[in-house]
Amino acid sequence: MKSYKTMQKWFALVFSSVFLIAGTAFSQVPDQSTPDGLIKTVVSDVMASVKSDPEIQKGSIPRIVDLVEKKIVPYTDMRRTTEMAMGPNWKKATPEQQAQLVNEFKNLLIRTYSGALSQLREQTVQFKALRAAPDDQEVVVKTVVLGRGDPVPLDYRLEKTPNGWKVYDMNIMGVWLIEAYRNQFANQISQNGIDGLVKFLQERNKQLATAKPAN
Repeated sequence: MKSYKTMQKWFALVFSSVFLIAGTAFSQVPDQSTPDGLIKTVVSDVMASVKSDPEIQKGSIPRIVDLVEKKIVPYTDMRRTTEMAMGPNWKKATPEQQAQLVNEFKNLLIRTYSGALSQLREQTVQFKALRAAPDDQEVVVKTVVLGRGDPVPLDYRLEKTPNGWKVYDMNIMGVWLIEAYRNQFANQISQNGIDGLVKFLQERNKQLATAKPAN
């Protein structure tokens, strides 16, 4: 049984490697024409970005949030991620509540896993051959993280959109990120309703915003 802290650590590394698509050392738009091409560009460039940005290495949340908002969000589908984490409750939310949930969940992921950036210095990534048909609209790109300790397989789930391939879920150590949050969201909604979940996320983000970065 994997411990919660271990899962959080590896989800942090996965989240960072996926969503830190661009940075100081990144000078061209990632290729979204193929799912594995996008992931290869993302993962390869994030290592250089972290090494070249001392503020990210220090865990500066404002620096990371600014980076994500400007250069990372366009390559993800946070609405799809939030909808799947909500499950059947998504359709019960009003458009206004849905917009709030997407924004707060995005901020939660950014702030929760921002501290992992300083750890992305020694890892290398091995890319597995993509097994997908040319007309597939959803695919899983498989990789293996190599570094200290045993190799860690991690998968990225992407969907094909009119604007290219986008990441909406990640699997680490056999658990998908969306699944990791689904029960927590359902419990909050059952106790306090959808507005209660929005408030919970807002309060959690406020706590994380004032927390000192861990070095």
